[in-house]
Amino acid sequence: MSRRRRRGQTGGVNIFLVEDSIPVRERLAAMLGAIPGAEVVGQAAHAEAAIRGILAARPDVVLLDLNLAGQSSGFDVLRAVHPQAPEIDFYMLSNFAADPYRQLAGRLGARDFFDKSKEFERMCELIARRAAAAQGEPS
Repeated sequence: MSRRRRRGQTGGVNIFLVEDSIPVRERLAAMLGAIPGAEVVGQAAHAEAAIRGILAARPDVVLLDLNLAGQSSGFDVLRAVHPQAPEIDFYMLSNFAADPYRQLAGRLGARDFFDKSKEFERMCELIARRAAAAQGEPS
């Protein structure tokens, strides 16, 4: 069974969170949990755990923090996973949303880049539209 058909049967969007800040991760999980059809299927704070978890879960979407615990970054995760799973949509999150970071994220395969300090709502709106579309509802 293909990944897309399996997702279609569940009727929603599966999301993997990669964020090293526990309060931010909890806030994201709560915000996403309030969206009908959105389900958080995994979480990680470090690049190695994120890479393993994302490849195992094969979510529809990964919300990926730029700065992670240890000496790793979201770019490390994107470099490792995107070539192996190009069907997964990656969205970067950071308080450092300057153009060079946004451009590098795009070159590495991220679909968009959100500034955590002011674009949480825009990110949630995007996820809500995706979840509604996956459930066959008008967005």
